[in-house]
Amino acid sequence: MRILQDLDLKSVLVIDIETVSEYPSYPLLPDNLKPLWDKKATQWTKLNDMETSDSVYHNAGLFGEFGKIVCISLGYFSKQHDDWILKVKSYANRDEKDLLLEFADLLNKYFYSDHFRFCAHNGKDFDLPFICRRMVINGIPLPGILDITGLKPWEQKHLDTMELWKFGDYKSATSLRLLAECLKIPSPKDDIDGSMVGKVFWEEDNLERISTYCAKDVVTTARVLMTFKGLSFVTDEQISITI
Repeated sequence: MRILQDLDLKSVLVIDIETVSEYPSYPLLPDNLKPLWDKKATQWTKLNDMETSDSVYHNAGLFGEFGKIVCISLGYFSKQHDDWILKVKSYANRDEKDLLLEFADLLNKYFYSDHFRFCAHNGKDFDLPFICRRMVINGIPLPGILDITGLKPWEQKHLDTMELWKFGDYKSATSLRLLAECLKIPSPKDDIDGSMVGKVFWEEDNLERISTYCAKDVVTTARVLMTFKGLSFVTDEQISITI
């Protein structure tokens, strides 16, 4: 099977998540977690004299053990006459367990068959493992589409636009923004970037702003996938977004 040429866009669920540290700041970490974060921070950042476990705690949202999900945006394709349409829905909640329960229920009700697959940018290394880890931590059974335990890499159906762009080259990674620029795909104008999500959540308590940013990444990822297939990507008029 030629994956891209034979891919039915109606079977693809384009996804993006936004994560933050599980606690607002390092001092508020429970005592049993502080030494574990200290070790993780040292290993990950190779702390120098200018860095401390406290000063790099804003990066805790990168790790499923120390972060949590505050928003999941999902996009799916449909056809209207001969044109592709993209519908995007953002799910956001300050309570991560409620968010993941809602998302799991959606997958179990509507996207339970082997027909569907996820697509995300760097999704195989970040978004999908993060969702699975946080579901396990919150005691939520994995929906079938996420249960890839025991599958060999070539048996996993999920798509990753970063992986597709590598074409077998594993030496480097390409950001979604850079890839969109290379492919001449208009990137939505954002008032925040990924590094600001934690601050917007913990200091501004602005979930709507985060949801909008997350949904825009889904739009860009969907356009990248369509470009890989040699299709004209969806225009703004062919996109509906529900926040």
